[in-house]
Amino acid sequence: MHLSQIVLYLSLLIALGPVVLSDQETHQQPSATSPEDTEQCATCEVRQQIKTMRLNAIKSQILSKLRMKEAPNISRDIVKQLLPKAPPLQQLLDQYDVLGDDNKDVVMEDDDEHATTETIVMMATEPESVVQVDGEPKCCFFSFTQKFQASRIMRAQLWVHLRPADEATTVFLQISRLMPVTDGNRHIRIRSLKIDVNSGVSSWQSIDVKQVLTVWLRQPETNWGIEINAFDSRGNDLAVTSAEPGEEGLQPFMEVKISEGPKRARRDTGLDCDENSPESRCCRYPLTVDFEDFGWDWIIAPKRYKANYCSGECEYMHLQKYPHTHLVNKANPRGTAGPCCTPTKMSPINMLYFNRKEQIIYGKIPSMVVDRCGCS
Repeated sequence: MHLSQIVLYLSLLIALGPVVLSDQETHQQPSATSPEDTEQCATCEVRQQIKTMRLNAIKSQILSKLRMKEAPNISRDIVKQLLPKAPPLQQLLDQYDVLGDDNKDVVMEDDDEHATTETIVMMATEPESVVQVDGEPKCCFFSFTQKFQASRIMRAQLWVHLRPADEATTVFLQISRLMPVTDGNRHIRIRSLKIDVNSGVSSWQSIDVKQVLTVWLRQPETNWGIEINAFDSRGNDLAVTSAEPGEEGLQPFMEVKISEGPKRARRDTGLDCDENSPESRCCRYPLTVDFEDFGWDWIIAPKRYKANYCSGECEYMHLQKYPHTHLVNKANPRGTAGPCCTPTKMSPINMLYFNRKEQIIYGKIPSMVVDRCGCS
């Protein structure tokens, strides 16, 4: 190698050396992350895990409290077909629209572990053939379970939709109890109502059937169903008794109000934190449950609600009360000894839903909202 080439080679090494070394230093330099940032990141991961566990627990709790082994297989299309377009249902839905899913400061405490039924809406089905002649009448039979108690019924209303009349007229709405054909008299009139209607206007009408329902519950063998007629002055029957094309959601149904058990009011207090809070001690964090994300179309309302969850440390808050536990937790952070951050107060939610028999239930599900968190 000539001397001139050696000099050139050394010159290049001198010129490029600092650049190469600087580049290596850039790749090897660790990111500047403070212990506080690392701890906060770990706390966020823990919260996310707790949120996921809480959502899974809520799904299981709802089914358990409703005494269901699995969610009803009711699609959104079926819900649209079965959901009555009637005033009582609309009133319930309007309540959710007005109140939303906000948790109030004052809540009602309910310690029962299962759902408490407040209102049940039973759709009419076709009665048994023993009360029919040539397949008539096709309406209406209402099935009741043994869980119904006559003493707890506060109100029972039969809702019937009337088609529009051709002219202003008086409609005679008649409710007759059905009996087997072999018993001779098939119809026993139990209620009648005279209604003045305007031309071209359809309407929902309600009739008090509490007395009839009470008899059915005490003597189930007498429940063969009822026949509904609404004759105008020309003898046309305006009562919608089956879901004909264009009349979906207009078939008769019975709305039964059940008495509620005693409850006591209390005021909610406790430490709240948001998702970006640097707090590490035990407090309540927001969590919204969306039933549509679950694919649970059988829940009519609410479609979502604020459930909340608890997260945080308890060791510093209980250092004086649990000195031994504090030392154990320090030595073994993954251990289970000592107080944990858990719900100390919970409240129910009201829910409107379909059960497996495609009946509409409005009830109260206990212990679904975390009101307060604490160490226990």
